[in-house]
Amino acid sequence: MSNLFTSAGLEQEAPRPLADRMRPQKLADVVGQDHLVGPDGALTRLIASGTLGSLIFWGPPGTGKTTLARLLAGETTLHFEPISAIFSGVADLKKVFEGARARRAAGRGTLLFVDEIHRFNRAQQDAFLPVMEDGTVTLVGATTENPSFELNAALLSRARVLTFRSLDEDAILRLFDRAEEVQGKPLPLDAEARTALAGMADGDGRAALTLAEEVWRSAKPGEVFTPAALVEIVQRRAPLYDKSEDGHYNLISALHKSIRGSDPDAALYWLARMIDAGENPLFLARRLVRMAVEDIGLADPQALAVANAVKDAYDFLGSPEGELALAEAAVYLATAPKSNAVYTAWKTALRAAKEGGSLAPPKTILNAPTKLMRQEGYGEGYRYDHDEPDAFSGQNYFPEKLGRRRFYDPVERGFEREIRKRLDWWARLRAERGET
Repeated sequence: MSNLFTSAGLEQEAPRPLADRMRPQKLADVVGQDHLVGPDGALTRLIASGTLGSLIFWGPPGTGKTTLARLLAGETTLHFEPISAIFSGVADLKKVFEGARARRAAGRGTLLFVDEIHRFNRAQQDAFLPVMEDGTVTLVGATTENPSFELNAALLSRARVLTFRSLDEDAILRLFDRAEEVQGKPLPLDAEARTALAGMADGDGRAALTLAEEVWRSAKPGEVFTPAALVEIVQRRAPLYDKSEDGHYNLISALHKSIRGSDPDAALYWLARMIDAGENPLFLARRLVRMAVEDIGLADPQALAVANAVKDAYDFLGSPEGELALAEAAVYLATAPKSNAVYTAWKTALRAAKEGGSLAPPKTILNAPTKLMRQEGYGEGYRYDHDEPDAFSGQNYFPEKLGRRRFYDPVERGFEREIRKRLDWWARLRAERGET
């Protein structure tokens, strides 16, 4: 057993992951964030000004948020104090603040780095406000979630949000170049496999270096992997996607807007992205039903029937066959004529109902099952439409105090074009017969 540990390099200390050994030591070493640390980058300008201020770093995992916070402390001579919101509570924050106050009294500031800051609840986030306001700490919070939704408005008003971008292919390939320098040997990949490995990282620098380590461990002496061989030896990294977080909402928004925008190809792409990431297909089916009623409506009355049928088809077939039904619905809805006329009419009618209060229907259209009700005029003057010319009486059905309203305004597209013709015809009959 001792020989095994010795050969693995464990006789002195645990081996450090490649990503940790390659952590940048200066801002110029950070890749993929030129808009922040380039010559004209936002952080570069802040450092040059000598007034850093509190910051929120927002971006995907593996884009350098923690590394940049640590480097900032070095650039500004601030004491670097890192904590994680996952493992810290109010008691931990009090100790950190006390230490920061002591350093401040001694003439040194503190850069307090809070990883996963969105994990703190509202009350815990409020605890930062006094020490930010009096300069006890310069807060740098890191989050993978949208700060607008996850952080207090009061905290956000005291900090500047800087957005980190996923690393593009060039940035990942530069990381591979540096990794080869650190390891002292090339990655055992041909050119195509090297590009494929960069794609597997999904914009995450830390994941890219972890994948590179796996490749080195798997290669036999002299072996060079092709893309096909790479797929066999490296388990594909799961897409960056959390069904309860931003990735979920961003992709469903992209799918919905692609269908609303009548782009079946984009709709198929975003649907495939969500299926590939493990989204619940029935959630997608429900969203397709919503699109049918919200964005297509009566421009194509079959859209809702198709969307509902697809939901049933997936229930019946399951995965993966049922996913084709979802794709069929996405294409059908994307290529259908669009109308939100019913959606708009419903919102307007709902608003009128709330604002009007408990207005009674006109007595003309009320049933009169008792003598008293007949004496009160219930049902008096009601005209049975089937007995009227064109099966249309044109009488008023709105409360008298409200008057006739127009909520539904069909568009000149799809089946709603026919509905508009009917409504216009009824309006002419109503005007000819003196009905308002």
